[in-house]
Amino acid sequence: MHGLVRQAELLVTRRVSFTSIRFFIGARTYTRLQRDSYDYTHLLQRCKSIKCIKKVHAQIIIGGYEQNPFLVAKLVGKYTEQSGSNMEDARKVFDSLFERDIFVWNMVIQGYANLGPLKEALNIYDQMRLSGVSVNRYTYPFVLKACGAMKDGKKGEVIHGHTVKCGFDLDLFVGNALVAFYGKCQEMEASRRVFDGIREKDIVSWNSMISGYTVNGYVDEALMLFSAMLQDCTVCAPDSATLASILPACVQVSAIQVGFWIHSYIIKSGMEVGAVLGSGLISMYANCGRVNIARNVFGRISDKNIVVWNAMMRCYGMHGHADEALEMFSGLVEAGLQPDGIVFLCLLSACSHAGMIVKGREFFKRMEDYGVEKREEHYACMVDLLGRAGCLDEAVDMIRTMPVQAGKNVYGAMLGACRIHNNLELAEEAAEKLFVLDPDNAGRYVILAKMYEDAARWEDAARVRKVLREKNIRKPIGCSSIEVDCIHHTFGVEDESHPFTEQIFDTLERLDRIIDEETNDYFLELLLL
Repeated sequence: MHGLVRQAELLVTRRVSFTSIRFFIGARTYTRLQRDSYDYTHLLQRCKSIKCIKKVHAQIIIGGYEQNPFLVAKLVGKYTEQSGSNMEDARKVFDSLFERDIFVWNMVIQGYANLGPLKEALNIYDQMRLSGVSVNRYTYPFVLKACGAMKDGKKGEVIHGHTVKCGFDLDLFVGNALVAFYGKCQEMEASRRVFDGIREKDIVSWNSMISGYTVNGYVDEALMLFSAMLQDCTVCAPDSATLASILPACVQVSAIQVGFWIHSYIIKSGMEVGAVLGSGLISMYANCGRVNIARNVFGRISDKNIVVWNAMMRCYGMHGHADEALEMFSGLVEAGLQPDGIVFLCLLSACSHAGMIVKGREFFKRMEDYGVEKREEHYACMVDLLGRAGCLDEAVDMIRTMPVQAGKNVYGAMLGACRIHNNLELAEEAAEKLFVLDPDNAGRYVILAKMYEDAARWEDAARVRKVLREKNIRKPIGCSSIEVDCIHHTFGVEDESHPFTEQIFDTLERLDRIIDEETNDYFLELLLL
């Protein structure tokens, strides 16, 4: 009896389960027929391939939602995200839409600004303005990004005028985009004016301005702005992007104190040292001669990419540790990375400075094994390597047979080798090429003039120096620098450009008087003995 009751319960349970399943399936079928834009949006978010997006796109068309601006904007964004480098599918969706809102326009502009063609981002922006659609604060950052990438300063200035007319010039997002745009166009004064006009700056504002200064060679300004950022209580702490922007400035002027502070800050804050920060620290320590610390930083980077290996190889090469640089190459290959042209450039340079001619030839030949194209700079390194070793005839043959056009780097290396080995005949040939390829480089003329003077060919030396005077070609003025409170002060000969020039010269005069007085007292004491 008990067994019969148990079987009945199981039967009822199964029937309930089957009923639930049938209800669930029916509900799904019903839902599929009644999907709305939010359902399709959810489906698009789950798509991870173009094939999947196209299937959902087909369902959107069948469902009659192909003119829904909200859904089309999501579809455009998804095509842009998954296509990788093509806006064709996204553009077809956009062109098929009869009524476009600002969100759709912004998505297409963003896509072209990120994927290209960049010019099309500006064309879409112009079309949007002609259509009468009102822009918003999210439109201009992508338009300005396209202008900056194209180095189109005139168009960017026009768009800057549009932001002023629309009242968005004081907006934080737009202001940051303008700072970055002017920086990319090398208009640092305009970039700084926009930066100073932003009332409540965020970390992106500071990073954009520092990066602009660094990339365009305004190293001292970058360091001073970084110092001002640290002293400003209203600014949040530097992030990894800030440090990655300022480290190249430290590299250029060997600002070891700032570099030490950055490294200490990274350690204390627990910030992860990735490839970007790690390679920056290695380059900074390399330029300051701290090879061991650079090697320590290299060892602590867990995810080493090709840039990190290049930085370490360059560090070893520039300080004459050629064997260590070659070991780095072996480690790079064992790590499964594919060497690129910069890797071989570092190797050839290291071999050249160490006089390792056999190894240099070997690596130059191995470039073919890795499918790396031999460019003009690689041939320049080989000419330098052969020239330093005294193999001038072989270097000449390489220049004559190289498949790419020899440029100023190749002939410059040849001229330097001729200077080392006092081969005036070849030096004249190399200099003749350089006077055409690099006519404003005074160093080329000076080398040839000195070689003429060494050979007692005074008229030829005078002729070369006369060309320098007539063309008003000057060597870059040498300068000295001193770091005070993390700020570099640079001084040239008879330089009076420093803001504290009067105080500096007054101090020097007082020191001269003190030295004279102490010197006179010393001699008087000697005479009285």
